Amino acid sequence: MIPNPDFLVEPWRLRESTLNLDLLAQSESLFALSNGHIGWRGNLDEGEPHSLPGSYLNGVHEVRPLPYAERGYGNPESSQTVINVTNGKAIRLLVDDEPLDVRYGTLVSHERTLDFRTGTLTRELHWVSPAGKAVKVRSTRLVSFTQRAVAAIGYEVEAVDQPVRVVIQSELIANEEMPAAQDDDPRASAVLERPMNAVVHAASNAKAVLVHRVENSGLGVAAAMDHIVFGDEDPPSLTEVEPDLGRFTVGTLLAPGKRLGFAKYVAYGWSSTRSVPALRDQVEAALSAAKQTGWDGLLAEQRDFLDAFWRDADVELDGDAEVQQAVRFALFHVLQAGARGERRAIAAKGLTGPGYDGHAFWDTEMLVLPVLTYTYPESVAHALRWRQDTLPLAQERAAQLGFEGSAFPWRTITGAECSGYWPAGTAAFHLNAAIAAAVTRYVRATGDEEFAATAGIELLVQTARLWRSLGHHNSEGRFCIDGVTGPDEYSAIADNNVYTNLMAKRNLIAAYEYVHRFPDRARELGVDEEEAAAWHDAAKAVMIPYDSALGVHPQSEGFTRHQVWDFEHSKYPLLLHHPYFDIYRKQVVKQADLVLAIMQCPEEFTPEQKTRDFDYYERITVRDSSLSACVQAVVAAEVGQLQLAHDYLAEAALMDIADLEHNTADGLHIASLAGAWIALVMGLGGLRQDGGDLSFTPRLPPGLSRLRFTVRQRESRLRVTITPGSARYEVDGPDTLTIVHHGRTVHLGSPQELPIPPVPRVRPSEQPPGRAPRRRDQATAEE
Repeated sequence: MIPNPDFLVEPWRLRESTLNLDLLAQSESLFALSNGHIGWRGNLDEGEPHSLPGSYLNGVHEVRPLPYAERGYGNPESSQTVINVTNGKAIRLLVDDEPLDVRYGTLVSHERTLDFRTGTLTRELHWVSPAGKAVKVRSTRLVSFTQRAVAAIGYEVEAVDQPVRVVIQSELIANEEMPAAQDDDPRASAVLERPMNAVVHAASNAKAVLVHRVENSGLGVAAAMDHIVFGDEDPPSLTEVEPDLGRFTVGTLLAPGKRLGFAKYVAYGWSSTRSVPALRDQVEAALSAAKQTGWDGLLAEQRDFLDAFWRDADVELDGDAEVQQAVRFALFHVLQAGARGERRAIAAKGLTGPGYDGHAFWDTEMLVLPVLTYTYPESVAHALRWRQDTLPLAQERAAQLGFEGSAFPWRTITGAECSGYWPAGTAAFHLNAAIAAAVTRYVRATGDEEFAATAGIELLVQTARLWRSLGHHNSEGRFCIDGVTGPDEYSAIADNNVYTNLMAKRNLIAAYEYVHRFPDRARELGVDEEEAAAWHDAAKAVMIPYDSALGVHPQSEGFTRHQVWDFEHSKYPLLLHHPYFDIYRKQVVKQADLVLAIMQCPEEFTPEQKTRDFDYYERITVRDSSLSACVQAVVAAEVGQLQLAHDYLAEAALMDIADLEHNTADGLHIASLAGAWIALVMGLGGLRQDGGDLSFTPRLPPGLSRLRFTVRQRESRLRVTITPGSARYEVDGPDTLTIVHHGRTVHLGSPQELPIPPVPRVRPSEQPPGRAPRRRDQATAEE
């Protein structure tokens, strides 16, 4: 885990001090801006060179067929792929007729800064053209959190030491040429050529509008731009428009030290139902509002929004400056992924790139929504209401599979199943329990009874119906769930996966409680007492396998009897170098599965079982998934392996800054970034909220001297400060909170500072050869 020397370690920003074209693909993802509705990759203003152009609208996709060598009943016939919509970022500069291109001439200096507090990407460069004409350029880019449909750029060029004639071309570009697909990596996106058909193009003054319709999905997409020129003169300008191009051009002769620039406002809109005139009116109205606010006003609104967010969400960490920077980077991108999604999915890559075809998976509910629940809960209700909106498709899918209730899709954009490989897709029913867990967590933390009585109970009822029809009572009366795939994607079609069964149990119990809490709504959903009692009986009888000979829980029934994988002669990631058939039949774990069960359902395991289970699965878990490190960090902390918890924390936090999975180029790993918060707050802070009250078991590893974070609860904020010897709890707000600190119940009528008991001595666990995380104490010493 060697830090990139071009990215400086600073607490509140990610700054690239030089331009390294070999890292352009990674930096385009790292410097992406989004608000959950619009996503702009961090491409250079002039558009070239680039690795992967990217402008995205949440939900805008194309439909493509899923090919099969052999047809099978129930296989999805089509998939969905996020598309690169109209690019509003492009601003080209010509200096005495020579285009600014960092590959030519002399790049004297180049710096880009992503500021987590201002929500802007700033670029400053000093360039000398091949003809010897020098200019300085400064651009500042934002995607607005407060005006959902708006993005904006401030752009300025300055002559340095001699007069230069400059021409700036600001563009809207549709159907950009895309690089070829990565055929050897299933995690990459499909590449679609010219996915949008032009419908309307128009221009007036400094404004241009393009409206397109996506070829097969039929979605209408509108983009518009407008400009306010500023500088030392009032230069002439021209606006031109073609079906796939809008261009605003302004130019002048600049004397040394003189400047020319403008504020560029861009607005987007899309719909599956609205007319073309309505879409055009929508984006023109958004442009009008943005111009009325003004460039300085948009910057101020962005800063005010983020000031409020960081008051509730910031995590302060003393002792590891790199992780401190990384966790703020992570929180900023998690916020960007979900802040203004508003009844749309939060994709695995957010809106930072096209990886995984722009699909949302179970990790949204399992890892991303917990972070947002405690830091920015306003976004969580929208994400779960999106799941509610997709219930008709989930019910249709369940019926197709022969089950009751709803079977939510493994990967999707619209709610339709897009996975063509059913053992790792359809069979991974645990997604449904993750949705249920997100519902109950959100309601406990916020007290949102209106949500609980509407979307919440409906999601719980429909997922409970699925579990009851999917499982069965065996001859001994145990409730079994057979032939499913758990979180570990290196095992498939297993009986009684412990994580799945325990999460199904929680789902069934929660549904039982909600139908008695909201009886009128339950009747509307057709739930009677007999059905609710069946859920309760199934939950109480859930089968949990245990290997008494080894003294551990098998990940699923019979798992510990499988042959152990040959770790000495493996190449990682296994999925790209070994056949699934061989992987599936041996003991090797891609990502935390049984260990995730310990994290999510701690009451189901004794302390001794947690220690033995964690140790057993550490030896066979290879972490070929970015979702694993944070979970292992949490349980490592719980069993007293604090140094290992710190190591895994750093791996989760630096997943993209250090490009540990070697695929940051096609977008950030939003769930792993959320995992940085989870490793700190749920791991080192020991946060759990299984019932109504929050509980904490805080402990710090040797390399850290202080951890401070805030947890939102109802109308209040609980601020927690942890040092090696004590933890301080302070409530900011009207609620009187009760917490549990290392097993002791404490009423927080006033701030309380409580002692932390000593860490029990445990033997460090071993990992597969070559798969141990980098020791954080060694890493920080080397840095």
